[in-house]
Amino acid sequence: MITGSCLCGQITFATEAEPASASMCHCAQCSKQSGGVWASAQVHQDALTITGPVSWFEASAMAKRGFCATCGSSLFWQAHDENQISFALGAVNTPTGITLEKHIFTAEKSDYYTIADSLPQKP
Repeated sequence: MITGSCLCGQITFATEAEPASASMCHCAQCSKQSGGVWASAQVHQDALTITGPVSWFEASAMAKRGFCATCGSSLFWQAHDENQISFALGAVNTPTGITLEKHIFTAEKSDYYTIADSLPQKP
């Protein structure tokens, strides 16, 4: 079982599903939303139980982002045309049992840091 929450604890989530696509996203939207690189993994939306008052922001015509309006924690990302939902790895209670698989949107990464591991990088 994987469980997590926002910083203030008003929103919690849980899944028994095996998460996929654990990645670090370097896109400009994730950077602005999280203040840095956003780490997430995804499961089928029906396999993720979310409790609490999630606020959704329509970040683009393609996707929405879920966050806690009280503490500001960035928690979820979901494409409008997908049945998968990504959850923030930083919000997961440890131990997570999750291993990162890749870096995505590396072409948009900022210049203040270097990716220093050997994981695959997708521009």
